[in-house]
This record gives sequence, C-alpha cells and structure tokens, in this order.
Amino acid sequence: MPAITPIRTAIVGLGRAGWGMHVPELKPRQDKFPIVAVCDVDSSRLARAAETLGTLRTYAKLDKLLADPGIDLVTIATYSPDHTAHALQALKAGKYVFVEKPIATTYADARRLKAAAAKYPGKLFLRHNRRLEPAFQHIREIIASGVLGKVYEIKLRRLGYQRRDDWQTLRKCGGGQLNNWGPHIVDHALRLLESPVADVWSDLHKVAAVGDAEDHLKIVVRGANGRIVDLEISGGAAIGEPEYLVFGSKGALSCSGNSIRLRHLDPAVKLAPRRAKAASPPMEGGFGSPDALTWIDTTIPVSPKTPCGMTAIWDFLFDSIR
Repeated sequence: MPAITPIRTAIVGLGRAGWGMHVPELKPRQDKFPIVAVCDVDSSRLARAAETLGTLRTYAKLDKLLADPGIDLVTIATYSPDHTAHALQALKAGKYVFVEKPIATTYADARRLKAAAAKYPGKLFLRHNRRLEPAFQHIREIIASGVLGKVYEIKLRRLGYQRRDDWQTLRKCGGGQLNNWGPHIVDHALRLLESPVADVWSDLHKVAAVGDAEDHLKIVVRGANGRIVDLEISGGAAIGEPEYLVFGSKGALSCSGNSIRLRHLDPAVKLAPRRAKAASPPMEGGFGSPDALTWIDTTIPVSPKTPCGMTAIWDFLFDSIR
C-alpha cells in the first residue's frame, strides 16, 4: 500500500463546530489530517488547544495563519456571516478550504464562492456532512428500489423546543434555524426531490428562542416531476414527528432515529383489476367495493448498503484532494 501523504490542517474558529466537531472528528485521522495550527480571537481558547492537542502553532489573526507555508488545508468554522470572506481569503492564499455550513448567509456571497470555485478549481469544499447521514442514505436506497411505487410526497422534520439564547438566535450573527439546520435539511429536500424545482413556498416564525432570528420554519418545494417535499425545522415544537415520512403509490415509510417502518404492497401479489363506477352506491355500506390488499409491514434498523457515517466526509475530502 502506498504511503499516505498527510494534509497539514489548520482550524479557524474554536467554537462548537471547530472545537466541538472538527477536532474530535480529525483526531482519529491524524495520519491524513494532522492538526498543525489553530486560529481564534480568544487567547484562552488558543491556550486550551495548545495544551490539549500538543505541538501546534496558534494564531490570533487569520492573515498570519494564512501566511504559514506549513499549512495545506484550512477549515472555516467562524461566525456564519464570516464564512464567505474567510474562505475567499484562504483560497487567495493558495490553501485548500473546507467551509462549515452555512457556506454563506446571502445569495450574493454564495455566488462569490461559486465564482471562486471556478477560479481555484479543486480547492474549495463544503462540509455538508449530513449527505452521509445513514438514515438519509438508506431512505434514498429504498426509494430507488421502487418498492414504494411512485413517490409523490416526502416530509422532513427536525423538531424540538428550546428557549435558546446564544449567538445563533441573533440575526446580526447569521442566526436562525434557516442558517442552522436549514443547509442540511434543504440539501436533503433538493436531493430527494430528484427534479428541478418548479415552486417554493415558505414561512418563518420566532416562537421560543429569545433572540430576534426565526426558530421555526416551513418550506414546501414542488418539483417539475410533481413530487412535493415538505420540510419543517423548529425550536418551538413541543411535540415531535418522525424525521422522515415518504409516501408512494404502493407504500410508505417513516423513520425516527435508527429505525425505519416500511409498509408496502406485496410485490408478489398481483392486484385484481378494478374500475371506477358512476352508478349510485348501495344505501348501506362503505365507500367503494371491498378490496383485498396484501401488505408487508416491517420495522428495520437504519443500515444502508454502503455505510459510512457523517464523519466519513473527511475521508472523501482526503481522497478528493489527493
């Protein structure tokens, strides 16, 4: 096996993402991504990183870090409104760049990143790690199998109730659930739509969070193929719903946590021919004539055919760069 050429990595921003996610995800991958430097405006966080991670260089200013020739990759985990500017600065310095979500807080900034990706090909990567969420992957496999028939509606939910008071509740800091959970779940919606978008409806509310940004949102997207994806993200919902609901012409599924309930018509049983009747129905009886349907109703663990997990995005990143 050829020797691994490591990618010397710097983490910019030692908060919930940089310190709480990037560091523990990279620790088992030090052969691929040795953490050689960190950057933060808080000197106490720099000291803690140096004490915890061992030999590494610490920087209070991004431009000083970017001038370090011993850094190959910069991960951007700063405040959301700064992601675009910091990513562009790192690209200009010749670094590989891995941007935490949201990659931008305005459409104009997203367009700037798109232009930069063309200007610096193969240098810019986005940390949409929930594309590798096992439940999402497994549900896509079930849809593709055809067992549910023609899928016409999908519901995506991330619900809870919390009186949040941190910076992600403030609009000036790029807060709100649309910028927090939104990049992941909107991305899921667009991939599950499997079609160009034809229509979008949305609504935002502030319910329980104490800042000025929304903590409840609903988006309904209709594809050119007629499929609908209905998504809700909420920090103000006291009762939850399944994270995934998928409805098809031959069955449906629901998923919460690591369990999928799958209910669909038995494909081995041929359906009897039926036709609609315009005649008046009997005075007693139900709606329509009886129909013997054979259902298969199972609960299965989340286990996609190609398991990887969300932290595997680093392994894909390594392969892409190398």
